[in-house]
Amino acid sequence: MSATSIPAGPAYPAPLQGLGWFNRPGPFMKRCRARYGDVFSLHMPREGTWVMLADPGAVKQVFTGDPQVFHAGEANGILRPVVGEHSVLLLDEQAHMTQRKLMLPPFHGERMQRFGDLIAGVTAEEVARWPREEPMAVLPRMQTLTLEIVMRAIFGIHETDRLDHLRRLLHHMTNWTTQPRQILGFVVLGYDRVRRSRAFRAVMDPVDEALLDEIRRRRADPATPDRDDILSMLVQARHEDGRPMTDVELRDELMTLLIAGHETTATALSWALERLVRHPEMLERLADEAQAGEEAYADAVVKETLRLRPVLPIVLRRLTEPVEIAGHRLPAGVNVAPCIYLLHRRADLYPEPERFRPERFLERPAGTYTWIPFGGGVRRCLGASFALFEMRTVLQVVARSGRLRPAQPESERVRRRAITLTPARGGELVVA
Repeated sequence: MSATSIPAGPAYPAPLQGLGWFNRPGPFMKRCRARYGDVFSLHMPREGTWVMLADPGAVKQVFTGDPQVFHAGEANGILRPVVGEHSVLLLDEQAHMTQRKLMLPPFHGERMQRFGDLIAGVTAEEVARWPREEPMAVLPRMQTLTLEIVMRAIFGIHETDRLDHLRRLLHHMTNWTTQPRQILGFVVLGYDRVRRSRAFRAVMDPVDEALLDEIRRRRADPATPDRDDILSMLVQARHEDGRPMTDVELRDELMTLLIAGHETTATALSWALERLVRHPEMLERLADEAQAGEEAYADAVVKETLRLRPVLPIVLRRLTEPVEIAGHRLPAGVNVAPCIYLLHRRADLYPEPERFRPERFLERPAGTYTWIPFGGGVRRCLGASFALFEMRTVLQVVARSGRLRPAQPESERVRRRAITLTPARGGELVVA
């Protein structure tokens, strides 16, 4: 074997590969896998070489590998302008582990369960506003819903004017940063130039000001130790040397939670409903089990949705030194990408992989290295348990609220929205 060995992949220029990846990621990855196998390379503009991995053994090697060698934070640079330098998503090695420990307590199972009534109540209020007997794109409704849930869970704000102000700012920021032209700007101009641009600052500065104002209010509130919202817990968190997080650290982690806990969950819920309305027997079973106070089938629906329609297609790690993976000695600087989309479509792992069948997760539990919508290893998404809990609760409330049917019989294609994969028509359905 040579000193380094990059797997085979498309030979056309990086901009064309980037175009295929951005416009039609699913068909593009499937074509590459059919031609090159479970391990292949892509060359991305400004990103360098990606080595895509759809083999469970290779995925396990990445997720169990030395965090000093497999850098996730370095590979997530595209998020830096929005989430900031101190985000747990962008840190590596000891800095990441230190920050992760501070972030974990709010997502402890017992504390998380306290948000159940909040999630159910907000969902019932949202569903009551849905129009009847007319086509409705559910994605914007889910974005409104998950933003409301995450704002109340994170900030614990009850004052209507402050909630409205923050809601407007975050909604505008999310819509602006996920527009295709903004993503193109990130690629063409680079993340740092975008972050300094006047247009970007006009969107982000008011959001930063609002977040910092909430942080200052919470630090000064004598009732903070008795509150159970996430911001109050983070304000009281301490590093090992006793230092609290700085305002900038808190701002970056709040932004991380808002972005990761809002857009991705809304997209996953939209896909779940897009699938369920085309399988009315599943929707009926979901409603019946919810009425009986059970959640096993709801959990299976969520997991099957995230298998067949993952919100993110890949996980990225940047190598800091050469590593041999799947028979290839990869050089430092290469990005290895466990491919969620392709791994979840392996027929040897998931018979009839293109079929939506929640029962498969009642028959066999999700595998650590074969079901990876939240990544894995020490970098597994901090909010994974909360997201699963929230999705189960929302879907059960929606299923009990009335009959749903698809607005059109054809399944919706996948459309890219920034780094997420969404239903092309927004998950259109009709509420009876």
